Amino acid sequence: MTTGVSTSKESVPPYLSPSSSGLFDQCALKWKFRYVDHLPDPPGEAALLGTFAHEVLEFLLQETPGNRTKEKAKELASGFWPKVVKDPDFLALELDDQEIHEFKWKSWNAIEGLWALEDPSKVKVQDTERDVRVTLEGVPFRGVVDRLDEEEGALIVADYKSGKAPKKRYADDKVHQVLLYAAAIREIEGNLPSKARLLFLGQEIIETEVTDATLKEPVEKLQKIWSEINTACELNDFPASTGPLCAWCPFVSHCPDGEEEVRQRVKNKRVRHDAPALAALGLT
Repeated sequence: MTTGVSTSKESVPPYLSPSSSGLFDQCALKWKFRYVDHLPDPPGEAALLGTFAHEVLEFLLQETPGNRTKEKAKELASGFWPKVVKDPDFLALELDDQEIHEFKWKSWNAIEGLWALEDPSKVKVQDTERDVRVTLEGVPFRGVVDRLDEEEGALIVADYKSGKAPKKRYADDKVHQVLLYAAAIREIEGNLPSKARLLFLGQEIIETEVTDATLKEPVEKLQKIWSEINTACELNDFPASTGPLCAWCPFVSHCPDGEEEVRQRVKNKRVRHDAPALAALGLT
């Protein structure tokens, strides 16, 4: 499908991030709507909650080990909260008092969930929120590493996740993201991290060894997607990939294929009542 503004080689982004790579892999047209057409795509409640929790944990882990306490985390959260409530994206959620209370409670559960996974006072932190910009096997890559730790003389790449931990068969994409961070750190530091960790706050840690062998698949997939993006922009050809997620796509009203998918799912009673596409398409 070639809806929206026309594209060209100049539409290719200057770099590829794990999120943009994953979005193109999910649906090329959705990627175009976000990264080429720049259609409005405000973050939802879950994304804002995750950002808030990440910010608190970022500054908590910058504290001296003895000061990485739940009390300090509460102090940081209270200090950041006024900024959250003034954020236009947060205001756009139009939460009532009860919903704001629930947002704060969910945020604290995510923050406090770190202690269910590790003792922050025992973590040797080298860096937090490291902005990495490197070239990985010909692909301009950019990402933000939540935490870079030192453990037994080796580097550990760690990434926080505030959402639900995936079932094992769906975990590869999440692991690929943190492995790409490890590959980027090697380009910068000159040393390959020994492990890559996903910390699903309050739930579990998914960890993998970092070796040339474990990096091979995610880096090759990144190369493949980068090549496909270049071709798609040159040909202005961005096929839609339809499925259950169309009911949650913020661009569904711009996508005839996605709209038809949602309408069929409504007809067959296969859409949750709270799916945003219902309101966007006037199907409520």
